[in-house]
Amino acid sequence: MSGLPNYAYPGLGEYARKEMSYCQAIRVENKIICAGQGGWDREKLEIKENILDEVDKAFENVEANLKHAGGKGWSQVYRVWTYTTDIRATHQRIVDNYKKYMPDHHPVWTEIGVKELGLPAMHIEIEVEAYDPEGAAKATV
Repeated sequence: MSGLPNYAYPGLGEYARKEMSYCQAIRVENKIICAGQGGWDREKLEIKENILDEVDKAFENVEANLKHAGGKGWSQVYRVWTYTTDIRATHQRIVDNYKKYMPDHHPVWTEIGVKELGLPAMHIEIEVEAYDPEGAAKATV
């Protein structure tokens, strides 16, 4: 659907828009809807080798993606889906990051175990929706 403000952060986001025809975030009224974020370096497309570091980097990427779309970050997130190839290895680290990034609120969460993700080295992908009425009023493409 054309006309909705959409965002592709520098590096991987711009690459995904150009080469794979998708954006990293889109605004629908007061919401920011984010594409799944992995534990990659946004500039080099390298995945963290340690699975726990990969989880941490995925959380950082969600934060950066939301801010690039004009939001405030994890503080506005109300809905989370996590996809992981190893729930046992990642579950507690995800919970720890929730406590770090959202100490004052609790989103709804669906935790999904999957066989594989978009890139062979990926073990986690995080998809979120955030409520951002202030940013929506001044959103730009």
